[in-house]
Amino acid sequence: MANPMPDSLRSTLDNLAQAFAAGVLAAIRSASLDDVLAESTGANRRGPGRPKVAGAARSTTAKGGRLARRSAEQIQDTLKRVVIAIRATRGKGLRAEQLRQQLGLDVREVPRVLHEGLRARKLRSKGAKRSTTYFVR
Repeated sequence: MANPMPDSLRSTLDNLAQAFAAGVLAAIRSASLDDVLAESTGANRRGPGRPKVAGAARSTTAKGGRLARRSAEQIQDTLKRVVIAIRATRGKGLRAEQLRQQLGLDVREVPRVLHEGLRARKLRSKGAKRSTTYFVR
């Protein structure tokens, strides 16, 4: 069994703990509310398991980041590029993955553009899921 702590050591540790607690409380009381809130909300802290962000600001197209909102004109411009790329295949068509690689698009950008092309009847598709091939109408 462990030896019980001597009374003098226990009282010394208790006194140190009380002095420390009193010092922390005095520091909090003397600080401004903004300082206390900034420390307690963790403005620069990450939650458990969240990776450190490289650089000061995260890119809107970084993996895992949210894409910037695109205007209807930007979507139409991308759709025009898609139509030109598919026409260049001379009837063979392209899959979404091939279009993305060829045009340098983000993987999250492609479905909206292809959906708009199908809706506007500029494109037609054949196949299902990843084997879907897109053709110009």
